Amino acid sequence: MARAVNASVYSPELLARNYGSRPVQLLRRTLQILVALGSFSLKLLIDQRNGVLDQNKRKRAAELRRIFTRLGPTFVKLGQGLSTRPDICPPEYLEELSELQDALPTFPDAEAFSCIERELGLTLDSIFSSISPSPIAAASLGQVYKAQLKYSGQIVAVKVQRPGIEEAIGLDFYLIRGVGFLINKYVDIITTDVVALIDEFASRVYQELNYVQEGQNARRFKKLYADKEDVLVPDIFWDYTSGKVLTMEWVEGVKLNEQVAIESQGLKVLDLVNTGIQCSLRQLLEYGYFHADPHPGNLLATPEGKLAFLDFGMMSETPEEARFAIIGHVVHMVNRDYEAMARDYYALDFLSPDVDVTPIVPALRNFFDDALNSSVSELNFKTIVDGLGAVLYQYPFNVLEGLALYADPNFKVLAASYPYFAKRLLTDPNPYLRDALVELLFKDGRFRWNRLENLLVQGRKDRDFSAKDALQPVLKLLLGPEGEELRTLVIKESVRVTEAVVLGAVIDTYNSMPDFMRSLVFTGSRRGPLLMSDTELEKVIELRDQVFRIWGLLRSSENFDPTLLQPILQVLQQPEGRILGGRVVGGITQRLAARLLQQVLRTPAT
Repeated sequence: MARAVNASVYSPELLARNYGSRPVQLLRRTLQILVALGSFSLKLLIDQRNGVLDQNKRKRAAELRRIFTRLGPTFVKLGQGLSTRPDICPPEYLEELSELQDALPTFPDAEAFSCIERELGLTLDSIFSSISPSPIAAASLGQVYKAQLKYSGQIVAVKVQRPGIEEAIGLDFYLIRGVGFLINKYVDIITTDVVALIDEFASRVYQELNYVQEGQNARRFKKLYADKEDVLVPDIFWDYTSGKVLTMEWVEGVKLNEQVAIESQGLKVLDLVNTGIQCSLRQLLEYGYFHADPHPGNLLATPEGKLAFLDFGMMSETPEEARFAIIGHVVHMVNRDYEAMARDYYALDFLSPDVDVTPIVPALRNFFDDALNSSVSELNFKTIVDGLGAVLYQYPFNVLEGLALYADPNFKVLAASYPYFAKRLLTDPNPYLRDALVELLFKDGRFRWNRLENLLVQGRKDRDFSAKDALQPVLKLLLGPEGEELRTLVIKESVRVTEAVVLGAVIDTYNSMPDFMRSLVFTGSRRGPLLMSDTELEKVIELRDQVFRIWGLLRSSENFDPTLLQPILQVLQQPEGRILGGRVVGGITQRLAARLLQQVLRTPAT
């Protein structure tokens, strides 16, 4: 921390003082940007008029990569973002811009080695027994060397910051901020505060200039997410880290967008993408601390099949309230509960409570109805949650969608994500998610068994799903002081289910009898002793079978243990539980007695 005490911090006021009095430098940089991008745009226009736009794609893509490289780190960052968006850029551009991730021009090695010695206060020979004579990779803000620590023999990666980088990005952000002011003032169609967005992005880039902060980010990320065996986060060597030098564990691996190289090691890209999706969901919705710059250059597939995360300079956080609201929102969407989706906007603070959301329900239905039937090439994750506005704007799913597109156009990002959402809804004790689960399962006074079955089918696909924890939050609410309304619903449903099980057993017994016994006992009626219509009979059997399927799903879970029923039995022994049990038994007795009386008084068959 002492080495990073003078690390730069983004300050619009400081930029104004530094560059506001340099009109010549500002004019020169503005002309440089306008000439570079203007000439490129002119070439595209000429290609289009000459009918050779497609023919020249590869050539123009290479030109754009060179332009971004020549314009410096700020535009390299822009190119890196575009390189992960196949929904925006053609394949030729994606391939060329992906080289901006770690194939940038290097700066002199002598300057890099001098920076290491100056920052750490030690000679290279006293730190490393060997160090690569040239960089292994060059990124937008620095370049990386491979070295071996002298004291331990550990192989490490040493990242060294580019000289003059702060001056370069400071000038660009000062100019871009000026454009933002013009947009805010004269472009009415854009209602977002563009300057605020620029300031947010700039502050994150400046954070990347502090390598001590990046090391702390990596340590926190490792503590939260590397507990899973298929996720790898390198260790940081603090004795050899400063504001401009970062030394971390060396990771052998292949970039995640190199499909052929990955498969040649016997690995599958989609398995790694799935790992990335599950880890990203935990980042976004469990702890709220996530890697905000996961381009393919920062994601490696190790020979052991692990997904390695690198470069922790740009991180972000999700507010707790937004995490729970997003989970509920996606579950409501998958279950096509558009009324609940509309009400989610209250929880997300997008609408004030006095706004009527009824008119937007049809719009949500039209937009989302085909979501689960769309592959990633037709509907990406960000499109699905565009209704959430800026909340999900910068979350790290777009790169995983891009990689999925390369590997399999039919890969469904939402389908791969939903088990996590279902698991959280079934097991999380948070009051918001608990109420969302109750709202999802009960509608118009009836329990929706198909919704519970769907949640269990999906939730048990998540490797962390625990049958023991499933529905425990609802059980606690059921017997709590605020659960009277829920208790009434549960009593009614318990009576229905018990009746369905009993009547189903009677029907099964009847169907197992020989024909002559049916004729003797029940006069050969197809429904046996039950005076029920075919429709009513089908509903009873369907309910009974659905309950049995749900019980089967719980029993077949990997971590199923019959003792998971013990908390329920303990709760039922409490006064509130005994009262509830008595009400259920009373309801069942009345229902079955009424059913029996109906059979006794039925009109004899003619």
